[in-house]
Parts: sequence; structure tokens; C-alpha cells
Amino acid sequence: VQLQASGGGSVQAGDSLRLSCAASGHTVNMAWFRQAPGKEREFVAAIYWSGGSTYYADSVKGRFTISRDNAKNAVLLQMNSLKPEDTAVYYCAARTQISYSVRRDPGSYGYWGQGTLVTVSS
Repeated sequence: VQLQASGGGSVQAGDSLRLSCAASGHTVNMAWFRQAPGKEREFVAAIYWSGGSTYYADSVKGRFTISRDNAKNAVLLQMNSLKPEDTAVYYCAARTQISYSVRRDPGSYGYWGQGTLVTVSS
């Protein structure tokens, strides 16, 4: 499985950005994580293909939306009302094994895209 992320950039607080991650190969769920300078990589959102369930970190709930572009076999992350604390390198990740619980830890994901930088200025 190969993942190709795109869509990062520099914006002002309150603006929106959309990240995209195209996947080659079979996956069962995909997620977005982010890592700010000096901090650990943290879970942002996940989507499961079976049933379409979505999950979010509390810090982004209500502002970010994860969805799937079936035509492009890609996962999207629509980020609205961006805040300076959203500044980070964003990574997409994928799993190929079925799980019956939500996976929020980076170690559960075996496939990663290259990071894309999101910078939000106040």
C-alpha cells in the first residue's frame, strides 16, 4: 500500500484547508495524524470503510471532517475554522487488517504517507 498526501499550506486563523491522501492497494480504514514541533504524533480522525464510521479527536470535533473519495480511492480531511494550534505536519495512515475497535494509536497503522505541512497564523 502506498499513500500520497497533498493539500497542506499556510493560512490565517479561521480559514479552511482540505487535505487529500490517495491510496494504492487494499485498505480497511484510513486516518489522519499530526505532529507539531517538539510534540508526539497525535490522532486527528479516522474513517472505516465498512459502515463508513468516522472518529475524531476532541480537539478537532465539529471543525474537521474526514471522508472518502471512492472514485480516487482517497481519504479527505476538510479542516474548517483553523486555529494556530492546528499547526503541524499532517500524515495520512492506513490499515489493511480488520479491527473491531477504533485505532487511535500510530503504532496500529502500518502504512504512512509523507507528511504535509499545515501552518495557521493568528
